[in-house]
Amino acid sequence: MQPRNMSMSGVVDLAAVKAAQEAKAKAEQARAQAAREGGTGAVSPADLVIDVDEAGFESDVLQRSAEVPVVIDFWAEWCEPCKQLSPVLERLAVEYNGRFLLAKIDVDANQLLMQQFGVQGIPAVFAVVAGQALPLFQGAAGEAQIRQTLDQLVQVAEQRFGLTGLAVDPDAEPDGQAPAQPQAGPYEGLLNAAAQALDAGDLAGAVRAYQNVLADDPAHPEAKLGLAQAELLQRVQDLDPHKVRQEAAEKPSDVPAQIAAADLDLVGGHVEDAFGRLIEAVRRTAGEDRDAARLRLLELFEVVGSEDPRVAGARRALARALF
Repeated sequence: MQPRNMSMSGVVDLAAVKAAQEAKAKAEQARAQAAREGGTGAVSPADLVIDVDEAGFESDVLQRSAEVPVVIDFWAEWCEPCKQLSPVLERLAVEYNGRFLLAKIDVDANQLLMQQFGVQGIPAVFAVVAGQALPLFQGAAGEAQIRQTLDQLVQVAEQRFGLTGLAVDPDAEPDGQAPAQPQAGPYEGLLNAAAQALDAGDLAGAVRAYQNVLADDPAHPEAKLGLAQAELLQRVQDLDPHKVRQEAAEKPSDVPAQIAAADLDLVGGHVEDAFGRLIEAVRRTAGEDRDAARLRLLELFEVVGSEDPRVAGARRALARALF
């Protein structure tokens, strides 16, 4: 699988938002399943560091990244800097007590993974969070720098992806096995169909699939997020960005123009711009125009996710604009 880069700078990647919600739901299901089966779901400290090859990458890294950030250490036996870095990462994996999982990949035996991640030299350290790959650092690094990077990683994983890590039991027997996957939910088929439609660019098909789930379960969180995302992409797919932005700049009181520009802002990762544009439209207008701007803003909140601090701030600003 070709990894995708994910920035931690605050830009919203719609695919990452979708993956985050899916990851959080799967992690919660896994914990609930373990509780029903009378287990704690805890792992041994020895299981926080694993060796990964190409055959096990899907299950050991991609699937496990749905419940815990996976830090990848690309190394080789002949690499002297690797011999200095790897023990530090292994020690920190245990010290961080399940906040991340360390996966060690020998580049000599796994050339394909090295190429897919675009590794140019070793040691190289990447992370995978909710199926999204991002580079952390390459070459020698001091422990203070490593700790700072790991602290940022686990913070992003928790705040933006809902991943709180693995429970660790010092008395647990090490087994090196990935935790059992939760049983498929009643809407798994429809949700998979929606995701496949999104990947294929069939936005109408994705909208229908999500609507079918919501018709039976109106509060289903993954379907609500997916529908908001698919509808947003539908709205912008035929827009001329230059024309839309020019019209919005020339007509600040034109609510449809501001709404279209806000959609483009969000798809482009300009979250605060999208929110601020619609809050200003609410402040400037009244009646049906104000309602239209407010409702679109609430829809964009759904896309970004209620746990994002930018949503909380925008909600407060919206309240001030309304009252």
